[in-house]
Amino acid sequence: MKPTKKILIISYYWPPAGGPGVQRWLKFVKYLPDFNIEPHVYIPENPTYPLLDEKLLGEVSDKAIIIKQPIFEPYGLASVFSKNKTKKISSGIIPNQKKQSFVEKAMLWIRGNVFIPDARVFWVKPSVKFLKKYLQENQIDTIITTGPPHSLHLIGLQLKKELDITWLADFRDPWTTIGYHKQLKLSSWAAKKHKALEKEVMMTCDQLLVTSPTTKTEFQAITSKPIEVITNGYDVEKVIKKPLDEKFTLAHIGSFLSARNPRILWKALKELTKENLEFKKQFQLKLIGAVSAEVLQALKEFKLEKYVNHLGYLPHDEAIIEQRSSQVLLLIEIDSEETKCIIPGKLFEYMVSERPIIAIGPEHADFAQIIKETNTGTFFKYDELEALKAQILTCFEQFQQNNLKVYPVGLQRYSRKSLTEKLAKLLITNH
Repeated sequence: MKPTKKILIISYYWPPAGGPGVQRWLKFVKYLPDFNIEPHVYIPENPTYPLLDEKLLGEVSDKAIIIKQPIFEPYGLASVFSKNKTKKISSGIIPNQKKQSFVEKAMLWIRGNVFIPDARVFWVKPSVKFLKKYLQENQIDTIITTGPPHSLHLIGLQLKKELDITWLADFRDPWTTIGYHKQLKLSSWAAKKHKALEKEVMMTCDQLLVTSPTTKTEFQAITSKPIEVITNGYDVEKVIKKPLDEKFTLAHIGSFLSARNPRILWKALKELTKENLEFKKQFQLKLIGAVSAEVLQALKEFKLEKYVNHLGYLPHDEAIIEQRSSQVLLLIEIDSEETKCIIPGKLFEYMVSERPIIAIGPEHADFAQIIKETNTGTFFKYDELEALKAQILTCFEQFQQNNLKVYPVGLQRYSRKSLTEKLAKLLITNH
């Protein structure tokens, strides 16, 4: 059967890149052919990915047409000074202000003030030139740009100005209101430039896609263009079943950033290990992924380091096995106004793992609502120490009775296939 529609997706992150930025479009591309849409995916040929997961290459749909073009990234120059620091900053692990070295401060200043909106800006011009021809030759009239990096929206902006096409701009994260934006040491000129570009993108595209209701509300103050919320989701995965951990494991999967350091949790755990001898014997904190120095320092300060099992970064499939064998899953978001809109991608994988979630985040966080509606765990604000302690203890008691379970409801609408169906309908109506 001939596909009814062809679309071009412009993305920086693509396998073998690891981390959460890859999953969203990898999965949309996997299921779009089921809805009679042929995906053409435009990606860089020689990118600088902070995380690699070669196994994800096996998940790329054989119905997708992948196009690659070279990219020049100044991160290559920066890593002459310090490869490790460049890698950390490009993966979002920004050190605490007081602990930043001169090189880190300089890199952040350059990142925010010289490369606007980001270090992939040099890919814009050559990409527009190449894609103009490609779109016309392949008779493709719909493009999707996904950011961050938000430079990719500038490719869409230019193509929209030069061709008669429909353009959807997908924001996996906000642009100027994201937490780390303030840490880029922006001059007032650079801050205005970021804002102006953000506004131009939002006013010029035909449709915006966002991952949370709060981002939709924020963007409605900038543009009158239609905005659709399509969250991230979970995929049906064949996971090797491993028995549940024998210890009472609280597991955190993914990057544990400096600003995401939940002192309330460390305090609760420290008190529980002091007050409850059984808890002290059975408890383990399982960390999977990059962990910032500040978090490790805090664990030491609260005398919790002997309970820590840090497995480091694992490929996605191995991380899922570890996740599903954990007793309780931890979801931590930074306590700030800017992070209310963030729905971590791992939430959806947590929800189908059949393990209870303990989540800590800002008041009115979008993900708190999802946890509540799906009955997959409990959410706490940063000032609810006693309630948090009580919940950990309840989970521990259920663990001791071999009865620690969750009974989720309504998960189906967060499956990657259901979400792709929503996207496909949008693509057909925007035609």
